[in-house]
Amino acid sequence: MKVLLLNGSSHRNGCTFTALDEVSRALKNEGIDTEIYQLGNPELRDCCGCQACRKIGKCVYEDSVNEFVEKARISDGFIFGTPVYYAHPSGRILSFLDRAFYSGSSAFAYKPAAAIASARRSGTTASFDVLNKYFTICNMPVVSSQYWNNIHGNIMEEARQDIEGLQTMRTLGRNMAWLLKCIESGKKMGITKPQPEEKIKTNFIR
Repeated sequence: MKVLLLNGSSHRNGCTFTALDEVSRALKNEGIDTEIYQLGNPELRDCCGCQACRKIGKCVYEDSVNEFVEKARISDGFIFGTPVYYAHPSGRILSFLDRAFYSGSSAFAYKPAAAIASARRSGTTASFDVLNKYFTICNMPVVSSQYWNNIHGNIMEEARQDIEGLQTMRTLGRNMAWLLKCIESGKKMGITKPQPEEKIKTNFIR
């Protein structure tokens, strides 16, 4: 089993990475493989609503989004981490996830996921809420911890001093591992994922 972790910060080794790394180590201690995918700071397009992905099966822009979706297809769970900018997730991770989920939702459906947010002071719960909405629109079980999945600090060294935040990350990792093992045991017992109905979409203004 494998969990794919997304670092939605432009900084490879900052506060968001510190939190993700703590989750990753807890998962590895439970026998779960992990990969931290670094979003970094290359130019990244947002979704333009062209719907070309409906025809070609992937995003029309050939960049890290398509690469990430392919990794998602062979992953069993996800942790998405973001820094807080203006009490909101980074625009970078939102553009990335908009395209990833719109073009490759089948790679994520019915797989457990969790969000984490890092901030100097506040805005974490608002950012946490925004990221969770990607999961709940895609039939994904949301993994919780002992507190909201937040860590505080302005630089990595400060984040490492947030011992409650780090403990929350470790608990999240263990809870994710537990749920993945429960799902795996269920599969062996013949319990399969729900079969979705054909989607109904209602538009009230024509």
